[in-house]
Amino acid sequence: MGTDFKMPFYAKAALIFICVFSLVFTMCIGQDVILPLIYATIIAILLNPVVNFLIKKRIPKVVSISITVVLSILIVLAVVYVISSQVTMFSKTLPQLKIKFASVTADLVHWVSEKFKISEQKINNKIIEARSEAMNNFATGKLTQVGQTLMVCTLLPVYLFMILYYKPLLLEFIKRLFRVEHHAMISEVLENTKKIIHSYLVGLFFEMIIIAILNSTGLLLLGIDYAILLGVLGAIINVVPYIGGIIATALPMIIAFVTKDSALSPLLVMIVYIVIQFADNHYIVPKIVASRVKINALISIIVVLIGGAIWGIPGMFLSIPLTAIIKVIFDHIEPLKPWGFLLGNVVPTTTRFTPLKVTRKKK
Repeated sequence: MGTDFKMPFYAKAALIFICVFSLVFTMCIGQDVILPLIYATIIAILLNPVVNFLIKKRIPKVVSISITVVLSILIVLAVVYVISSQVTMFSKTLPQLKIKFASVTADLVHWVSEKFKISEQKINNKIIEARSEAMNNFATGKLTQVGQTLMVCTLLPVYLFMILYYKPLLLEFIKRLFRVEHHAMISEVLENTKKIIHSYLVGLFFEMIIIAILNSTGLLLLGIDYAILLGVLGAIINVVPYIGGIIATALPMIIAFVTKDSALSPLLVMIVYIVIQFADNHYIVPKIVASRVKINALISIIVVLIGGAIWGIPGMFLSIPLTAIIKVIFDHIEPLKPWGFLLGNVVPTTTRFTPLKVTRKKK
């Protein structure tokens, strides 16, 4: 007796909630393993054309993968060396910055005390308490962050090599998960996913270079100290959607406020960065980065905050490409197409909910 069982809405909603909760819980407790694996998968997709090119030149597969991984590590180390050399220059004048910052803080405390009739001693005590608490939290978080960074640096090259080497095995596994009639759809999803990751990461790289040049040029013209370091750091932080732009603007403003006597300097820095952010958001990102990542702004902000809550800054960076991949999957599964439409940036012209009319057949 074959009767179709239809699950009630409340049971379906409860099942979805349990699945989502279990997924988020797993992502939180397993981030030390999952994060390097996701990063390695994305980087492997990006580096796969290089491996294929070397294999076509009749270089053995293991050697081709090893060369690609080693070259990637050397490029990253070169970037780290350039940034660290700038940081070393910055650290030499750190004592002068501390003295200047202490002087500015004393003037600010005096102004607040006179303006709001609060004792300077009370304000200083509050500052000392906040500074002590912040240092304790920073020290604890720093140890945790160092441990996580070391684990990522250790696991990432291993994951990267293994994913590139076992790519045929992984593709065959995905193929065997689904029926033959679904293979064309799965192939299309994988191809679109590869295009999204390629276009997003390559576009992000060029955007980072352009923003670094614009930031450094603007700060050099304003005569701000450590212009190149701040410009490059601002471009790297700007990779984090939405929130990164705010932090990237705040850093040079603080340096300008501390190192310059004129209060106009931080204002000029803010104006320059607002112009750069406007050009970035309206011209650079739409033309270079967002050509294939078609996610609307509301969903982008939500997933960035969710990614930050689950995985911190790495989660904020991964939130956009992972959401774009999820949208591709949703767009190819009939029951999930409404959710893919919700994630997209196609906005209907109508502003009211108009129910469809159902025509009944006459008996």
